[in-house]
Amino acid sequence: MGPKKAAAGDILQGTLDMLILRTLVTGPAHGHTIAQVIERTSENALEVEQGSLYPALHRLEDRSLLESEWGISDNNRKAKFYRLTPQGRKELIAVTGRWRHMIRAISLILGEASE
Repeated sequence: MGPKKAAAGDILQGTLDMLILRTLVTGPAHGHTIAQVIERTSENALEVEQGSLYPALHRLEDRSLLESEWGISDNNRKAKFYRLTPQGRKELIAVTGRWRHMIRAISLILGEASE
């Protein structure tokens, strides 16, 4: 039995936004695909529920970090597709840098604690 899967509500504040922005670097996607990519890429460690995903997508769109348009999904259903804006790409670079700095700091603390 592996470690427990973390729901989006368990993820540090702001992290879900960063994960969504990162997922959209490769191109537009609709909400279901975004959630699947995050789950699959995290090797099923993270689970993004609709109750967390869609408010985050709206928040990012309100901040002009994402744009959306309606289209047809792979299973022939109407879906809203989201894509990064140039401002969203800049934000992703900034938050990724802050996140990596934080990971290093926490790793330093945990490294000393586990020895």
